[in-house]
Amino acid sequence: MAQFQAINPKVEVNGQTVLAIANSMGVMKTLGLKILKENGIADPIPEKWYSQQSWLNAFKQISETVGINTLNLIGKSIPENAKFPPQIDDIHKGLASIEVAFHMNHRLNGCVLFNPADGQMIDVIGHYRYKKISETMAEISCDNPYPCDFDKGIIEAMAKKFKPSDTVIEIEHSESKGCRKKNGDICVYIVSWTSLR
Repeated sequence: MAQFQAINPKVEVNGQTVLAIANSMGVMKTLGLKILKENGIADPIPEKWYSQQSWLNAFKQISETVGINTLNLIGKSIPENAKFPPQIDDIHKGLASIEVAFHMNHRLNGCVLFNPADGQMIDVIGHYRYKKISETMAEISCDNPYPCDFDKGIIEAMAKKFKPSDTVIEIEHSESKGCRKKNGDICVYIVSWTSLR
């Protein structure tokens, strides 16, 4: 799946999530807001909705002008800026919740893409597919239009937020199935954690 290209041009993302670009850029927050404005998102408000393609265009501009490390930082800020399902109390649930949260923060034709009341998901934006490999390892497969480095940041932040105490997290980008930066359809991340005891 191509990075920076919405699957459906009518998809929107909520303002709370959009603000992650500016909020994660620290002293460069003004630059983040400027880039958003240049891509059609002026003065984003948390309760409003904005074109996903405009947001992706801002990501592309950041990638080309500021750098991929900033995309990673934006990804790491998502768990603090986006809506996530309640009652997540361990790392496996945290990593699995990325898929649900992804859909909760996007909508199409005024309809949010995940309904927590009935668990229904509308499939128009791609995925963050979670697979438990063992008690201390999981796989996340990303086939969505967001940049690879952004996705890695989200996964890392969620793993660290819900990791067991006294453990170290390791995230490996497995390129055995390709990489979207290299025109692949998917990026696969292996998340593992090891006890320090």
